[in-house]
Amino acid sequence: MKKRALGSTGIEVSCIGLGGMPLSIQGRPDEAQGVRVIHAALDAGMDWIDTADVYCHDQDDYGHNERLIAKALSELGPSGRDVLVATKGGLERPGGDWTVNGRPEHLRAACERSLLALGVEAITLYQIHAPDPEVTWTDTVGEASRLQEEGKVLHVGLSNITAEQLEQAREVCAITSVQNRCNPFDRQSFEGGVVKACEEAGVAFLPHSPVGGHRGRERTPDDPVLNAVAARHDSNPYEICLAWLLAKSPAMLPIPGASREESARSSARAANLTLTEQDLSELDAAFPA
Repeated sequence: MKKRALGSTGIEVSCIGLGGMPLSIQGRPDEAQGVRVIHAALDAGMDWIDTADVYCHDQDDYGHNERLIAKALSELGPSGRDVLVATKGGLERPGGDWTVNGRPEHLRAACERSLLALGVEAITLYQIHAPDPEVTWTDTVGEASRLQEEGKVLHVGLSNITAEQLEQAREVCAITSVQNRCNPFDRQSFEGGVVKACEEAGVAFLPHSPVGGHRGRERTPDDPVLNAVAARHDSNPYEICLAWLLAKSPAMLPIPGASREESARSSARAANLTLTEQDLSELDAAFPA
């Protein structure tokens, strides 16, 4: 699979990575199936996985996805150690809800828990899951910076932020990546200048929900323009969404989720699609800002 830079780290990864979330939240497959999906993604050319401590059912299940990934990689032997795993902290799952907690002490505890779940001494990319309106943003980022200084985190990333919050964070420490929701239906990160800010700063942009998120299961396969473009490439609408993102910016590193092996292989195939100017023009017209 084609490679792209992970920000300014000097690390190159596959241009598409695996989003681990569907393997651990409600409706998740059993462990054996989850391991098969991870292996299928890696066999198809992906070499990095995005996860989070809260990809689980509730507060009694923290780290489920991280432990699943660790198990899948351990089964591969030495080659499993070459797979980059990015995780996140800064949310909680009380009773299965999703709540923000950006307090420095929480972020530190979450990081320590992720280190144990992943079975590593340092997390290659640790991302703050979301800004907490009750906590000063630079305080949260500052704790991530301290974790980096202590060697528990190698690189720091952010998620669900604005361009202004990226600028503020970069005054505290070096930022490697930004992970925001972005797909043909949701272009807020383009409109709000986040993608442009990442390009200018040498920061990787990791679009989550790249094929439409949960609603994408309904609207993506039925969209006439996505289907028309897909037909010209002997592809499918989901792959076209990923190819569109890759074409929109060299900073893009999409992380589509998968709970089936074929879905993981399909996402990997999108890396080989080259959309024409006509394709891009039609897609931009169909999904205006």
